[in-house]
Amino acid sequence: MDLGFGWPQAILVAVALQRLVELVLSRRNTAALIRRGGREHGAGHYPLFVLLHVAWLVALYLLTPPDAPLNWPLIAVFVGLQGARVWVIASLGAYWTTRVISVPDAPLVQRGPYRWVRHPNYWVVLAEIVILPLAFGQVVPAVLFGIAKALLLRHRIRVEEAALADRPAS
Repeated sequence: MDLGFGWPQAILVAVALQRLVELVLSRRNTAALIRRGGREHGAGHYPLFVLLHVAWLVALYLLTPPDAPLNWPLIAVFVGLQGARVWVIASLGAYWTTRVISVPDAPLVQRGPYRWVRHPNYWVVLAEIVILPLAFGQVVPAVLFGIAKALLLRHRIRVEEAALADRPAS
């Protein structure tokens, strides 16, 4: 295991910093939604998401040699996914969090990617979990973390659908 620093590690540090900024935004939005009467659903599974994402970043950092050849077309796909991620966050606005928070009488958001796809954020994140390791030539982490993420999302989507079942469209 080579703990040097190359392009893969630089990309992973950038992704980690992006996720930390998103966590700050999420916490702010969560607190505001709770003040408006929002209620969290499925809090018990949240630590598993945090663990999975931290483990994914750490595993990729440790497993990928600093001089690993990068698959630039897959890096481009990953960058495109960041655009989709920003679109999702902007579309949800004050309702975007990393948790499932339901505010009574708040309508379902149906703008941006939500016009066409249910749970676009989850599709983006699942794609990221698979694409970035593949861009570094790391097939096993792509498969293992992809399966783990898909299983967690399957549960999370059920929780979210139940929490939002009685929402009117916006």
